[in-house]
Amino acid sequence: MSKQTIEKLRELMRAHNIDAWMVTSADYHDSEYSGEYFRLRSYLSGFTGSAGTLVVMEHEAGLWTDGRYFVQAAIQLEGSGITLYKSGQKGVPTIQEFLLEKLPENGCLGFDGRTVGQEYFLELKEKLSVKSIRFSLLEDLGGKVWEDRPALSCKKIWILDAEKYSGMTTQEKLEKVRECMRKAGATVHLLTSLDDIAWLFNIRGADVTCNPVALSYAAVTMKDAILFVQEAAADADVRAQLEKQGVAVKPYEAIYDYTAAIAPEETVLLESSRVNCAIYAKLPENISIVNQMNPETVLKAVKNPVEQKNIIEAHKKDGVAMVKFICWLKQNIGKIPMTEMSAAAYLDQKRSEQEGYLDLSFGTIAAYGANAAMCHYSATPETDTELKQEGFFLVDSGGQYLEGTTDVTRTIVLGPVTEKQKLHYTLVLKGMIALASARFMYGCTGANLDILTRGPLWQYGLDYNHGTGHGVGYLLNVHEGPNRIHWNARRGSAIIEPGMLTSDEPGMYLEGEYGIRTENLILCKEMEENEYGRFLKFDTVTLVPIDKDAIDLSMLTQAEIDWLNQYHERVYETLAPCLKPEEADWLREACRRI
Repeated sequence: MSKQTIEKLRELMRAHNIDAWMVTSADYHDSEYSGEYFRLRSYLSGFTGSAGTLVVMEHEAGLWTDGRYFVQAAIQLEGSGITLYKSGQKGVPTIQEFLLEKLPENGCLGFDGRTVGQEYFLELKEKLSVKSIRFSLLEDLGGKVWEDRPALSCKKIWILDAEKYSGMTTQEKLEKVRECMRKAGATVHLLTSLDDIAWLFNIRGADVTCNPVALSYAAVTMKDAILFVQEAAADADVRAQLEKQGVAVKPYEAIYDYTAAIAPEETVLLESSRVNCAIYAKLPENISIVNQMNPETVLKAVKNPVEQKNIIEAHKKDGVAMVKFICWLKQNIGKIPMTEMSAAAYLDQKRSEQEGYLDLSFGTIAAYGANAAMCHYSATPETDTELKQEGFFLVDSGGQYLEGTTDVTRTIVLGPVTEKQKLHYTLVLKGMIALASARFMYGCTGANLDILTRGPLWQYGLDYNHGTGHGVGYLLNVHEGPNRIHWNARRGSAIIEPGMLTSDEPGMYLEGEYGIRTENLILCKEMEENEYGRFLKFDTVTLVPIDKDAIDLSMLTQAEIDWLNQYHERVYETLAPCLKPEEADWLREACRRI
């Protein structure tokens, strides 16, 4: 299939005088997950991994992907005529380096500009400028060769009740955004990030897997607000509710004509790293642009009192589902057949039984033994591993509830573990407790706090190759900015504000052996203000017992023991009334004092 479709693409490239065509994995909004409509790279190449970029030229083609997919890509590309380029490996050219070498002087690089961000486009232009490369970014040649392409997702939009769930009306949010526009000197604000749009207009949808958002664009001026959505996605009731909040609804693709018609004297506020280059190209020449983080990103990161109250309830429901799962797992391991996928399916079912549950917040990561050493392992029928009465089983999962979004990781002991495993498990636990217990001055960023979690591991010359924490949305994306806990000053640069919900998830991974991660969500709160300044703290909102069977108690301080006992007391008191008697009995033992 891939050889035939690529030949058809080459015919179109010749007709349009295009020397190279690039196909990314992104949708029009650079969402974390892309729907079936946007799997063009998979259709053309035969490679089905979630990350990768295809470049097609007249006499050769290459596909770039990361280490998660080297083996899969090699198998799926076999016989296709497409060369696999293993990103980040020694001697492997980047896409930009490849294009710089292969494209002729004054050649043309083409791609669907709706799937390429403006910042990456600027990087390409700069890199290729020495050859005076031209660009074609307003065509979708690849889509023209895709027969029976799936329809663009168009799920029904619904309104999130402001009083009960979101805590603010759209009118109130618009006024906050307009105040940010005034400070920035902007008169028009363009918005393409789906979670920011959903937050601003109190809408939710189902167009992106695990993210309750709708395919949409938005524009805000000092007088008007426009939501661009597919006409079938917004029924009469939704339109009426939006109009009452001062929001006009227009067709999804109308954003391009709207952008082109912005008057030259206007000043446009946008975040270029989150705007596709096709929209950017429509802006009138010489128009004033304020390129900065979308104000919605910061505003939605700080959860209001209604959202904070609901978040507690969401985690109570999620805790019930997790306890039912862990109880079942512990009591049945070795008695009934279990695999990573069957265990994950049982957990997903327990979540779906909770009132107000809508969906998973991401695909459940269920990784046994050596598989857990791969941080973002996802079990497939080919890799699905049987669970045994030994070692660690890492489960990272979460749900979308009307009351909020959850994300929790537990490393569960299924049987005997080694002293080395206990050491690493305890170091990870110490780091998680240290961040959860932090008291810090207002103005601290994630980079200031990260050492609290890595410190115990660093003392042993150990580390983990991922961030310590990410922001979490309210019934939105499980990964949300700007808050992040990371030692890198750039990645962890946002000030931690009261009301921000962040993950606390140190880990330890030994390739070929095992992986460990313990994750809770923590909500930033005011602590006190005195003559030394303003102090903040974290409240842990996740309510799931932490497996004590792998803890080396001799390594814990009395303060850490007290934290763990107090946490487990709260878990038991909160969840036991929601469980069956036999589940509550199991939880009592799991939460016993140490």
